[in-house]
Amino acid sequence: MPRVFPVPYPPRPQLQPLPEFVATAVSRPDPAVQARVEAFVLEQYAAGRSLREIAELTDRSFSAVRKILDKHRVQRRDVGAARIDPRPPV
Repeated sequence: MPRVFPVPYPPRPQLQPLPEFVATAVSRPDPAVQARVEAFVLEQYAAGRSLREIAELTDRSFSAVRKILDKHRVQRRDVGAARIDPRPPV
């Protein structure tokens, strides 16, 4: 029987946090900063970005982004759902 070797997949690209959000994820954030983060999360999610992408751009955790969406009663897309904006496959 031939040996089967796992296919090495390239790592997914990680996004860098936007300068305005770097080091702003603290336990008691400034209300103005938190409002900007929440507005950005809502805008980007509506535009079709994934929770992972938004978390990376805002320097927040995946669950922090999810909680922001829940707080604003945004219905989340299904796991693995197609993107809203048609981006060419990488």
